[in-house]
Amino acid sequence: MQTHTPPRRTIRLTRRGRIALIATGAVVAATAVAVSLLSTDEAEGPQHVVIPEGWRARQVYEAVDKAFALPAGTTKKSLDKARLKLPEDASGNPEGYLFPATYPIDEKSTPASLLSYMVHTANKKFSGGTVTAGAEQNAMNVYQTVTVASMVQAEADTKADMGKVARVIYNRLARGMPLQMDSTINYALNRSTLRTSERDTKLNSPYNTYQRMGLPPTPIANPGVDAMRAAVSPAHGDWLYFVTVKPGDTRFTADYAEHQKNVAEFNKNSQSASASS
Repeated sequence: MQTHTPPRRTIRLTRRGRIALIATGAVVAATAVAVSLLSTDEAEGPQHVVIPEGWRARQVYEAVDKAFALPAGTTKKSLDKARLKLPEDASGNPEGYLFPATYPIDEKSTPASLLSYMVHTANKKFSGGTVTAGAEQNAMNVYQTVTVASMVQAEADTKADMGKVARVIYNRLARGMPLQMDSTINYALNRSTLRTSERDTKLNSPYNTYQRMGLPPTPIANPGVDAMRAAVSPAHGDWLYFVTVKPGDTRFTADYAEHQKNVAEFNKNSQSASASS
């Protein structure tokens, strides 16, 4: 069986980036999962920190700094004080475990306590028999499953696509194929873009899944419940490629020739959009 991808200059495996850097609470609250940190009366207070699904740790730190009116970088520096209860595989890096939610804060709250509660919430959501059993069935541990979920969160155009994106990841891993996810390169370069260049794919980084086999070393974002569910119980299918031809129209296939046609349509739509802008 063929276990390698066709030449990289022609393949476009993934949807080109999806991590939206949303700042307004009115928009992001719709996708955030409400988590009660305080009593009902206290939770009615005016100040909250909203962490949307798919935000990177850097964005979380910035949001907490802003909520507490602290100098930039203060929350990140509080990681040692927070003593976060992370999996051993995380090596102290909370990426993937700063659970997306709406977090009320009061006069007793600190950046360290807030980060600690985010991780506590993630551990509750990501533990249990269903997650553990699903991870084992996919030949993963829970931390690796969170890593898969973070890519699903970044790559899927819609909630309905998440299970298929997860299946593409597992299918490619099973066949010894590089994942070739643009979202992991975006993470390494601290950006969000719709296009990955040939030069980008040669980036010397452990997050370059074009050059390196297997999963990236850590999650690349903080996934929500739906992405984690998809990573635990992916859809059934033989898909190896996908591309979002236009918003709401993601094409999944196991046939490379068909994928090339889909990519050509994606490029045509992209050029039309650029010409009209």
